[in-house]
Amino acid sequence: MAFTSSLRNHLWSTGTFFAVCAIGYGARRGIGTIYSTAEATQLIEALSRAGLYLGSAIVTASATTLALMLTLIGMIRRMEKDFDTETYRDVDLIARLATASLLISLMVLLAFTLPVGEFEELPQDWFIHLYNGMFAACVIMVGLVAATVSVLYRTVRRVIVGITPGDEI
Repeated sequence: MAFTSSLRNHLWSTGTFFAVCAIGYGARRGIGTIYSTAEATQLIEALSRAGLYLGSAIVTASATTLALMLTLIGMIRRMEKDFDTETYRDVDLIARLATASLLISLMVLLAFTLPVGEFEELPQDWFIHLYNGMFAACVIMVGLVAATVSVLYRTVRRVIVGITPGDEI
């Protein structure tokens, strides 16, 4: 019940997540079918070069977002205005999304440090599955950050409207 209610209340963030996932799926389809281990290994190496930067940036953004949510909670509690439970639920959702993206980013960074070209004893299709998994993790990681930004905007907007004097927002 709470999950479906959360989805209905956060259509923009849900839509943003699925839009990023659809773009990622389209990109993966655009890359095409991988036929050999050599192709998969080359794609993994190419993905890992960009993925290390992407993962590092998302780790930094997620950790910063979590710290700022603690600050926002403290600021809201000290204000003279009363905020509804929806604001606190949004802050909780932002923290959950940031935590999920942080954990996935850390796993992706760990996976990208594997010396893929050194594994000669593994089955042929293992590299293909590894590439698909790493690509999917990158897409989900970016989708979670995009959803976090969407909820964050809505929450910040609600706080601004709550503390701004007058009706000019």
